[in-house]
Amino acid sequence: MPELPEVETVRRVIEPQITGRSIESVTIRRNEIIAHPDAGEFVSLIAGKSIRGMYRRGKFLIIILEGNDTIVIHLRMTGSLIAAPADYPEEKHTHIIFHLGDGMELRFSDQRRFGRLWLIGKDEHDSYTGLSKLGLEPSDFRLNAAYLKERLGKRRKSIKECLLDQSVITGIGNIYSDEILFGAGISPQREARTLSDDEWCHLSSTIPAVMEFFTEKNMIDSEEYLRTGGKEYRNTPYIRIYGHDGEPCPVCGNKLRRITIGGRGSTFCPVCQC
Repeated sequence: MPELPEVETVRRVIEPQITGRSIESVTIRRNEIIAHPDAGEFVSLIAGKSIRGMYRRGKFLIIILEGNDTIVIHLRMTGSLIAAPADYPEEKHTHIIFHLGDGMELRFSDQRRFGRLWLIGKDEHDSYTGLSKLGLEPSDFRLNAAYLKERLGKRRKSIKECLLDQSVITGIGNIYSDEILFGAGISPQREARTLSDDEWCHLSSTIPAVMEFFTEKNMIDSEEYLRTGGKEYRNTPYIRIYGHDGEPCPVCGNKLRRITIGGRGSTFCPVCQC
């Protein structure tokens, strides 16, 4: 699943290409991709509206329409969003096409069809997307040692599982939780309640540093993004830990180990992370 760095890359590539354009019509090939309202109402409510901008919240993308209605998008496991000229070949599994002004299209494709779109009216209470339940962004100045300790310091769950709790910190998934914990020198198996004040401090500074690093490393220009179907920016070659089980640790040279925590694979160095 794309995590914050990947979703932010999508925003940075897509937003300049769609802002200021109008949605002339919408083609929906799989109605279930539209989670709210129903597909027919979704189309009728946005047709003819112009796009004012786009922003990211956690792993969500939010398109702002004129009148301040918003289209909320979650890519889930395999979703992809590209802006392309109308005559550009479509990606496989393209389920939704926003036909924009000046012959441009915004296309949503998703092989596994887990991704979802919602239309939220400007005065509508959003009880659908889960945006209101999200915690702090990794870059938020309030994300400090005190915040982490207050929210997580009494939990018996592993610190790995705690980092995946979107209601505490939003945007971190399986890949970057491994990278963060390696950077902080903390074993993913540790119960959150066992972390010391120094470890909470180190973790609070490592989280934004790691997420910012990978966000910048994932950047790609719009032409390359389009050529690769909006997928090649993922799984950056700068990842040091995730998926490298059995390989030498980049710091100490000992073999990296993979275990399962909370139903998810987690790779770590048993020497560097304690």
